[in-house]
Amino acid sequence: MQITVEIPDEIAQRLNQAWGSLSRRLLETVVADAYRCGEISTAEVGQILQLPSRLETHAFLKRMGVYLNYDEAELEQDLQTLKKFRAQ
Repeated sequence: MQITVEIPDEIAQRLNQAWGSLSRRLLETVVADAYRCGEISTAEVGQILQLPSRLETHAFLKRMGVYLNYDEAELEQDLQTLKKFRAQ
């Protein structure tokens, strides 16, 4: 989906200079807020932002000041992954 946001040109230019890509910044803000509210998962954050790894996703969330929603299912998945690596 593509969303259009109307911002006066002079303000958009100033924000682009301050933040780099304004469209990326808006996307990151929406994604971080959606995660904070429990609307999307950690994996979906990484997918939307095309982050290469879970660690990058966690770093992004930390940078945005969002605490991880780490539940029992994710813990179990991490434990299974750890067991696989130990078995190798």
